[in-house]
Amino acid sequence: MKLLTALLLSLSICLPAFASSEKKEEAPTTLYYNLTPALIGNLADQGARLKFYKADVSLRVTGTEAENKLKLHEPLIRHQLVMLFSAQTSEVINAPDGRENLRQEALKKVQDAINAEEGAPVVEDLLFNNLIIQ
Repeated sequence: MKLLTALLLSLSICLPAFASSEKKEEAPTTLYYNLTPALIGNLADQGARLKFYKADVSLRVTGTEAENKLKLHEPLIRHQLVMLFSAQTSEVINAPDGRENLRQEALKKVQDAINAEEGAPVVEDLLFNNLIIQ
């Protein structure tokens, strides 16, 4: 009986060591990829005075593989955003829901561009760190 108790006790001491040696799968981490430098350009306002925009944009992705795909396609993403922002007017952007609508439209443009290249969704959200209209 003592031998059986000693054997069970020694096994119970070793089990945590075996459990910790197993490889734990880590949950994918959320990353924010900043498009640097900031996007700068002209707005589509008509008039004597030119109006400019400056947008600091971050893209939210999950995992480093998605971040690497963003780095690969950053020129395409920047092009899509510059074309979208340049087609806006200051009245549309300064409307009560204008910036949020622009953010959602920009997210859709980026997602469509990446999905066309990669065949899978990569970008989860688009955030304006800063959006200046002058």
